[in-house]
Amino acid sequence: MQPHNLETTASPLFAKKGMFPGMILIILLILPCIQFIANFNYLIHLFLYSFLYITLTTSWNIIGGYGGFISLGHNVFLCIGAYIAGYSAVRYGISPFYMVFFSAFGAALFGFLVGLITLRVRGPSFIISSIALVMILRIVFDHWDMVGGASGITLKYNNLPVEWSKIPHYYAFLTIALLSVLQNWYVKHSKFGLALRALAHDEIRSEVAGINVRLIKVTAFAISTFFIGAAGAIWADYLTYIRPNIFLIILISANIVLMCILGGKGTVTGPIVGAITLIIFNEIVITFFGATELNILLTGLLLVGTLLFFPNGIVGTLKKRKRLPRFLDWD
Repeated sequence: MQPHNLETTASPLFAKKGMFPGMILIILLILPCIQFIANFNYLIHLFLYSFLYITLTTSWNIIGGYGGFISLGHNVFLCIGAYIAGYSAVRYGISPFYMVFFSAFGAALFGFLVGLITLRVRGPSFIISSIALVMILRIVFDHWDMVGGASGITLKYNNLPVEWSKIPHYYAFLTIALLSVLQNWYVKHSKFGLALRALAHDEIRSEVAGINVRLIKVTAFAISTFFIGAAGAIWADYLTYIRPNIFLIILISANIVLMCILGGKGTVTGPIVGAITLIIFNEIVITFFGATELNILLTGLLLVGTLLFFPNGIVGTLKKRKRLPRFLDWD
């Protein structure tokens, strides 16, 4: 008897890759209309929070999944984007929504400069350098009086009614998440992405083959920070405050890496699956057990259990076994 194959027995819904994602997109676009029925603010929050982490994971996947550089410091660029928008709002009265591009560009520029220094090494040395980056920036922002020091920056609330106050952030995060996913897909299927994956396997051979290794690495690092910076601007406006002890903690980057590994780093849809899976899992644990250290324990068990059965992540393993539904196969 032949093994069951989802790819050959999938319903017509999955036969065309564009149909199912298109339906999901339509649902996401009209979802806020449920606010006309009742106050579903927390549900809206969960969705926009998911969009935030989809942006973080798909962006990180470019340098971590394709390039092979495991960064535990990408939350720094979320912080940079937030501070650019937050400072502009407080100092000049400019809405963070208008500063999204400048936050993205600022984060990418800073990422390019950081990449010039840190990407000279690989493996454990690079991981340590990315952690050091978080620690250095934490000290800098804690003592930088112009941006509020350890107390940070407080932004104004929007003037919308409570039930509609999250809607602008919802659509902003949805847009940024979609763009980051498209960017991830484009990089994977471009010559640039091919060169990036080649140097991840062997930098020396790639350089001999004529690839400008240093330029590819640094550019990929900068690209991986662009939409994270954009998300930082909206996240700052959503929270209405920015403090170093909120943005510059290793836990954020650890979650990004865990989500990518869980879903399958180096794949287009893996980071999306990993982000959604971990967020839903955490919500279930918090609902039944509360926000305790048990959450960390169960998350660790989830990761270990998943990797035992899905060593290449959920998407990566299913694809290798030829059981990945077509709507998730964007590679």
